[in-house]
Amino acid sequence: MIDYPEFASMVQSKLPDEGTISCTSPSNIALVKYWGKRPVQLPENASVSFTLDQCKTETSISYKKRDTVGEDFDFELFFEGKSKPDFKPKIQNFFQRVEKYLPFLKHYRFVIKTSNTFPHSSGIASSASGMSALAYCLMQLERKIHSEITDSELLQKTSFLARLGSGSACRSIEGPVTVWGAHADINGSSDAYAIPFPFEIHQNFKNYQDTILLIDKGEKQVSSTVGHDLMHGHPFAKERFEQASKHISKLKEILISGDMDAFIQIVESEALTLHAMMMTSLPYFILMKPNTLSAIHKIWKYRETTGSKICFTLDAGANVHVLYPESEKDQVLEFITSELVVYCQNGQYICDKIGLGAKIV
Repeated sequence: MIDYPEFASMVQSKLPDEGTISCTSPSNIALVKYWGKRPVQLPENASVSFTLDQCKTETSISYKKRDTVGEDFDFELFFEGKSKPDFKPKIQNFFQRVEKYLPFLKHYRFVIKTSNTFPHSSGIASSASGMSALAYCLMQLERKIHSEITDSELLQKTSFLARLGSGSACRSIEGPVTVWGAHADINGSSDAYAIPFPFEIHQNFKNYQDTILLIDKGEKQVSSTVGHDLMHGHPFAKERFEQASKHISKLKEILISGDMDAFIQIVESEALTLHAMMMTSLPYFILMKPNTLSAIHKIWKYRETTGSKICFTLDAGANVHVLYPESEKDQVLEFITSELVVYCQNGQYICDKIGLGAKIV
């Protein structure tokens, strides 16, 4: 594991005895996807995402100082109000990875309570919002111990820590557009953490809307972790990573210029390429459902007949993210309710938009 001494900290002799910290952190939807990683939690290619607003995880950590520093981490986890022992190994692994950067962890007993505003494990990147929310809470405790930490330092270290829990989680800390992964055209970009898109975003993309069609709310048949691993030795991996890099260069200019037709082309190409990588790996798999394809064809037809700037993207799941400018909100929502809801499980969809990242509650 690569060391990052800039994020190291020392345990202070005087630690707060107990308390509770609550925060929220949203999911995000990648415009240029990352698919494939190298140890530990480093991306094979850079990615760019919209930070969401309503699809978020609400997390509170209650901490109480232990009488003696333990050899093991001491925590309980509750999800949606119920004890979740099957989630504990992931948190245990996360604590092991970040302990050198948060050396106070074994000094406390934690009770972690978390809930989502959207279905878990259904392709809305619940690990992104969940791990970013936990990292953000822990960094608030770090700041109580080290009050000299600046706002910018806190955000950067939170993104760094969140990545060690779930790669895409590092993109959820700030918004509305973030970049994760070193890229020659994005100053300050890094594999270790995400940064806000460092250029002025064109008015066309401000307050962009994302309505998520819940095509299938069940758990994915193949986890993202397994999917990423299948990029090792993938016959098209090298070409994919090169394509992603070129798309980021183009998307940078698009977000600055406001070229919405070019935006549509890049975003939809990226969504289909992501799933093409899944279909051409060994073993191969398909996460799209028949209704995913039906909704995509309806979106294409609507765009062709109306001249709308609507488009779609997909995450590693069956659900469809319908992206469109705020200026078209009323017309597109009418189209969604009249023609796309039929493809949603139980007629359910989520109206969201781009947001600004994690915050204290």
